[in-house]
Amino acid sequence: MSGKLRDRHTPDKMDAWARLQRASGVVLSRVEARLKADGFPPLGWYDVLLELQRSEGMALRPVEIEKRTLLAQYNVSRMIERIAAAGYVEKRKTAEDGRGVMIHLLPDGEDLLKDMWPAYKRAVEAEFSIHLDDDETRILWHMLGKLLP
Repeated sequence: MSGKLRDRHTPDKMDAWARLQRASGVVLSRVEARLKADGFPPLGWYDVLLELQRSEGMALRPVEIEKRTLLAQYNVSRMIERIAAAGYVEKRKTAEDGRGVMIHLLPDGEDLLKDMWPAYKRAVEAEFSIHLDDDETRILWHMLGKLLP
């Protein structure tokens, strides 16, 4: 070995992939824990309600929710049932297809979004933002953008 010290391990792309997955899971778990400690439902609920709020007519088919949130279909179906049971959304049959359903955001769901936002923002700041300076944030944003369609 030469006179200069080498890293004990030089990461390759698989190492980076694994670290990205671990970091994402750890940060999401910590954000979820903070929301729970503040008395809020899981982060997935926020994501579903937000996508409904952003949509035309504040309604989406379950498959559209699945695509927009990147949750697995079986998770989306169960989550929608729980969110509906809590009174934040309503399932309605579609006019053009009697078997199809649309998920509609209810006023209580909009209120929950407004109430959750400050706690969610604080949690992201504490578990993510505080660890990055402005340059690192910009670099990470660009790097992750390369992975998106």
